[in-house]
Amino acid sequence: PQMAARFDPLSPSCLRALHMIAYAGKKAGIPVTLCGELASMPLEAMVLIGLGYRSLSMSPASIGPVKAMLLELQASAIEKHLHQLLANANGTATLRPAIKAFARDHGVPV
Repeated sequence: PQMAARFDPLSPSCLRALHMIAYAGKKAGIPVTLCGELASMPLEAMVLIGLGYRSLSMSPASIGPVKAMLLELQASAIEKHLHQLLANANGTATLRPAIKAFARDHGVPV
């Protein structure tokens, strides 16, 4: 609990690791599903889609907000944006502000 505020799952290193997992599964022809709190938040779910995840598991209460986000999202646009962000993320602690700006600019409710 004392360290929870110091970790952001939208840090470049965490996103790179998640991307490597999704890519390895795709390359091997093995479906990769992500479940847990990360997939149940619209902003983070949008990022997971951009990283290549196509199967997310979440609590029933999260389905509505995540579905509303998905209906407005162009997966190719967030995928391209994340690729650019990660390529230029040297020394950046979190990509959260840039990802929120993407959502705002593209009318994606998060």
